[in-house]
Amino acid sequence: MPETPETTTRTTRDMEPETTTDVLRDLALSRGTLDRAGNERRDEGLLGRLLADPATFVHELRGELLETASGDGGTTRLAVRAPLASDADRLVIDLGRDPAGHAHLVVVADPMEPDSADWSDGSDDAWVGLRESGERLGDEDAGIFTTALALANWHTRNTHCPRCGAPTEVVHAGWVRRCTADGSEHYPRTDPAVIMSVIDPDDRLLLGRAPHWPEGRFSVLAGFVEPGESFEAAVAREVREEVGVVVDDARYLGNQPWPFPASVMVGFTARTSDPTLVLDPVEMAEARWVSRDEYRAALRADEIRTPSGISIAKRLIEHWLGHPVEDVGGRTF
Repeated sequence: MPETPETTTRTTRDMEPETTTDVLRDLALSRGTLDRAGNERRDEGLLGRLLADPATFVHELRGELLETASGDGGTTRLAVRAPLASDADRLVIDLGRDPAGHAHLVVVADPMEPDSADWSDGSDDAWVGLRESGERLGDEDAGIFTTALALANWHTRNTHCPRCGAPTEVVHAGWVRRCTADGSEHYPRTDPAVIMSVIDPDDRLLLGRAPHWPEGRFSVLAGFVEPGESFEAAVAREVREEVGVVVDDARYLGNQPWPFPASVMVGFTARTSDPTLVLDPVEMAEARWVSRDEYRAALRADEIRTPSGISIAKRLIEHWLGHPVEDVGGRTF
């Protein structure tokens, strides 16, 4: 399946055509800097002490939104507050400590109503989602938001034991759920997916459009890794299943968490000697090979839209293109 977008601002100086062996650097959601302090989670009294400490930094997650505020020099940062008495009645997760030693907690509150006066209006001082704010946040805040959202999504989907169906309780400072009947412990899971730029003998890039996507929306291919499969094998299988192309020389370029709701995207580039396309209509509405000049022209003519936001797809395209897509213009999705 084509993967939903991403974006990270880089200069032409930082980029080279696809032939480079360098991995992708500074991916938007791979920049976390907190010390997760995993050993502290074993202390059953940890959350109580942190909630009683006014120096603790609390991030309140409402649905998939965190509050942001304007920082120095026009930057965007996550808003924080001190603990409240009511926090003890909510799901609380210890995210770790920053370099200054401050503990960071996420408190999961009720989702915000779309017509709320606090709903995101695109400004820096607003409640926003990770897709909208990820690339504007600093390293520490991007990591905080990514981790908080991933864990909150996991808790929402794992309220009962998969072994016996009994309710589970939160332990280990929010990083484990324990069955109240059989005592089994259950840990957050991450589902790996591969995403790949596929290049033909003429150095053209393969773009695809999923059936549920509107006309003009194209991206590189992606898919989940199956049990017993290596990342490279998943790259080859997904490309062959979706567009009938056999690839080899799959090379790793980078990875980042993708907490929508619980994935990690592992980026590759791969080559094929035969560009013949045979599409699976269930997975792919259309696919096309484009040269760099054709891609630039299609963007300028508004024939295609390029991925934007925070995923690896845009970075993979730029890695092949040799410069940021913003240099070309065109619409994003």
